[in-house]
Amino acid sequence: MPPIKTAILSYGLSGKVFHAPFIDLHPGFELTGVWERSKKLIKEVYPSAKSYDTLAALLADDIDLVVINTPSYSHYEYAKKALLAGKNIVVEKPFTTTVAQGEELKAIAEEKHLLICPYQNRRWNSDYRTVKRILDEGWLGEIVEAEIHYDRFNSVLSPKAHKETPGPGTGIVNDLGSHLIDQALQMFGWPEAVFADIDITREGSLVDDYMEILLYYPKLRVRLKSGYFIREALPGYMIYGKKGTFLKSKADPQEDQLVAGMKLTDPYYGIEPETEQGLLHTEKDGKVIREKVPTEKGDFMGYYDGLHKALTQNQALPVTVDEGINVIRIIEASYASNKERRAVKL
Repeated sequence: MPPIKTAILSYGLSGKVFHAPFIDLHPGFELTGVWERSKKLIKEVYPSAKSYDTLAALLADDIDLVVINTPSYSHYEYAKKALLAGKNIVVEKPFTTTVAQGEELKAIAEEKHLLICPYQNRRWNSDYRTVKRILDEGWLGEIVEAEIHYDRFNSVLSPKAHKETPGPGTGIVNDLGSHLIDQALQMFGWPEAVFADIDITREGSLVDDYMEILLYYPKLRVRLKSGYFIREALPGYMIYGKKGTFLKSKADPQEDQLVAGMKLTDPYYGIEPETEQGLLHTEKDGKVIREKVPTEKGDFMGYYDGLHKALTQNQALPVTVDEGINVIRIIEASYASNKERRAVKL
C-alpha cells in the first residue's frame, strides 16, 4: 500500500516538533509538503518535501491528508476548505472555536466520506499514560476526587501575536485547558455540570491566563487548574479513591526532547527520569502499600500509528471528531459559567 501523502499548513514549532518528524519517520506516511507563507525552511530538513506558496496550491495537489496546525481561529476555515477539496484532515486543539463549527465540519466529512482526527497528542504523554494505567487497573478503588494541573511560571507575554490578541480560540482555557479537559473526559467520562473561574493575571495581558474548572459527576468531582505564576508546582495529577491515592508530576519529556533535537529513534526518547515516578499509596492484598510506580514511556507516534490504521484498515480513530467537539462543549460551558457565576448543566 502506498504511503499516505500528507501536507502540513504551518512549519513553526508545531510543524517542526509535533508533526513533521512523526510523518517523516512513519513508513505509512509521506511528508509531501508544507504551506510556507514567507520563510522557506522545509527543504533544509526534508529535501524531498514541497514548499507551497498558497493553500490553494496545496489543496490542488495530490494530497491525502492535511494537518491543520495554524492558529486556533483559523481551524474552522481551513478545515472546511480541506474537506471540500476532498482531503482527510488532522486538526490541532482546540478543534474549533464553537460547537456549531465542529458539527458543521463533521457533517461535511460524513457527506464526503472523509475522516477528521482532532490532534489531542497529550493522551500519549508519559505522565497521563501512567495515571490512566493506575486507574484502569483499579488500584485506587472508586474515585471520589481528582485534580489535574497544567502549571507554568512565566509572566512574559507570548511573542506570537495571535496568542495574545483577544478573539475566538485564544486564552488559557482553549490552549492548555483543551488538554486537561480531553484527559479528564478520557479518564472519567461525561460530567453532569461545570463551574469555572477564569481570569487574567499577567500584567498587560488581554487574554485569560488563569483557570479553574470544576466538573461535576454523580459521585466524583474533578478540578482542572492552570496558571502562569506557579513557581513551585503541585503534582500534575492528584487522584483520590476509596482505597488510596496516586500522585504524579507533569513530567512528560517529549516536547523538550524534540525541541532540543533528539531523534525519535533515540533509546531515551519519551523516558522520564526515575525521580519523576508517581507515588501510589493504597491497599494491596489487605496490606497498605506506599511505593513509587514506574512511568510509562511517552509516545506521540501512537497518535499517527492509530491514524494510519484508521485510514488504511478502517479501524477506530485515535481521537474522534465527537471527542473534539465535546472538548469545545466544555469550553463553551466554562466561559458561560464564569460569566454567569453559576454551575452550567450539560
